[in-house]
Order: sequence, then C-alpha cells, then structure tokens
Amino acid sequence: NVLKVQHSLSVCAEHPSGASSEGGESESEGGDKAQGVAVLGIALVALSEELGSGMSQRTMEHLLQYGEPAVRRAVPLALALLSTSNPELTVTDMLSRLSHDTDEEVAMAAVLSLGMVSAGTNNARVAAQLRQLSSYYYKEPNLLFLLRVAQGLAHLGKGLLSLNPYNSHRLLSPTALAGLLCTLFCALDMKATVLAKYHHVLFYLVASMQPRMLMTLDHEGKPLPVTVRVGQAVDVVGQAGRPKTITGFQTHTTPVLLAVGDRAELANDKYIPMTPILEGCVILKLNPDYVEPTVT
Repeated sequence: NVLKVQHSLSVCAEHPSGASSEGGESESEGGDKAQGVAVLGIALVALSEELGSGMSQRTMEHLLQYGEPAVRRAVPLALALLSTSNPELTVTDMLSRLSHDTDEEVAMAAVLSLGMVSAGTNNARVAAQLRQLSSYYYKEPNLLFLLRVAQGLAHLGKGLLSLNPYNSHRLLSPTALAGLLCTLFCALDMKATVLAKYHHVLFYLVASMQPRMLMTLDHEGKPLPVTVRVGQAVDVVGQAGRPKTITGFQTHTTPVLLAVGDRAELANDKYIPMTPILEGCVILKLNPDYVEPTVT
C-alpha cells in the first residue's frame, strides 16, 4: 500500500522539537518513538512481496543518509524484518557496515539484525563477520552480549530451524510475525529492555521458530523415507492448467533441508500427503490407485 508507506515516510521526515509537553515527557522522545515504529511499519507493509521488499531496502539507504538518529537506529531492525533467515549479500553488507557505526545504538541494532537475518542458515560469511566483530568489541559488554545472541541465532537449532514467517507457498504465519515484531519493538530501546532487566523479551523469538526440514511420516508417526523434488518455488497463481510449481529441482530422499525460497513436491504418486504444503513433519498415506511402473 503506497499511501501507507508515504505516510510512514512523512513521519520519518519530521524533525521533533525538544520542547517539553504537559505530561512531563519531551515531545522529542515521543517523536523518536513514533519515528522508529514508522520505519518498522514500512518494512511490515513491504514484507509480503519481493518487489516491494527490494524497493523498501533502497528506501532504508535514504533514511540512513538523511534521517534523524531515532530513524537510523530503527533501520537495521527493519532490514532484519525484511530479510529474516534470508542472508542476502546486499543486506548483510549493509548491516556489517552499520555494525561499525559511531552511534552505539545503531551498532547494537545492526549486530542483533545480523543474527536475525542469518537465523538458522549456518551462513559462513555472517558467522565470520560476527567472529570478527566479537574481537573488535571485546571491551564493550553490551555489544558482546548481543554478539553472542546473534551467533546463537545464526546457528539456530544447528541449522534446522528458521525465523521466516512465510512458508514455501508464501502464506504468512501471524504467530511468527508477532514474535518477530515483539522482539524488534523492544529492540528500539535496547538499553531500557534487552540490556536492562528485560533480557527475557528475546524469548518472544520462540514463537517464530519453525523447522526448515521436510520429514515424512506414516500414519503411526514412524519415519517414511520417500523421494522428493526440491527446487526454487515458482509463483503459479492465476495460471491455467497444471503449471510446474518448482524450477531447477534436485531429487532427494527425505528427510531433507529446505532453503529460503525452496519448495518440495513428491517425485511420484505412490503416497498422498495429508497436507497441501510439504514443510516440517508431513504424514503420508498410500495411494490406493497407484500402479507400479513396469520395466520393459
């Protein structure tokens, strides 16, 4: 929704004055909080499709150059929301640059965001960046704490879990998105939340954790190895007939790991899945109409 994004950008462009309001809290503090939430709002609106996500990433670069300090502190968190568990080179490079920022709160947000962007991927490049940052910030206890959290997120579940709120069919999990939003909202003021007495707010991320693997089971819950094709997901909404839903596939035997943007489908009709989305643990039943192919 372009109008919502424009409204959020207009909030980010304001320059709050330092005059005190009647409630005792300065207008600048209230404006700072609104601007941080507006930056997250831009990411939320653009989250649903790739084109809007790419455009909002370029918008974040403009906000970094021209925005108020409160806006700059929220930009790494918005990037984490846009690329959760999807360590694209452009995003990780920008966050790596921001992790050396002169503003300590921008650096802290960038470090936590690096962990969320690489969550569960075992990404070697991000892991090396985090190791380098831990030797760079060895005298800063706050940043060192966040670096350890980010390193834990990067190797989440030994690479078997993901924080991505979308599944392979681009269907959103509201629970997973709520878990991400709670954590990112608290991270807008880390010195008062995560780095103070409320470090347990990081456990909100548990609501977003879901398996990256595909495991097939029989009706008794026992593992059932079957052949599946895993490839890049293709958007086939509105296309007539039965178009191919994946491209550039490879054939594997379950259990198998699915990367971001991957989709799996059964290689033959011997089994019928009990769910249309092949992710996590899927129960299969024998197809009564299946006929074994004869070898000539």
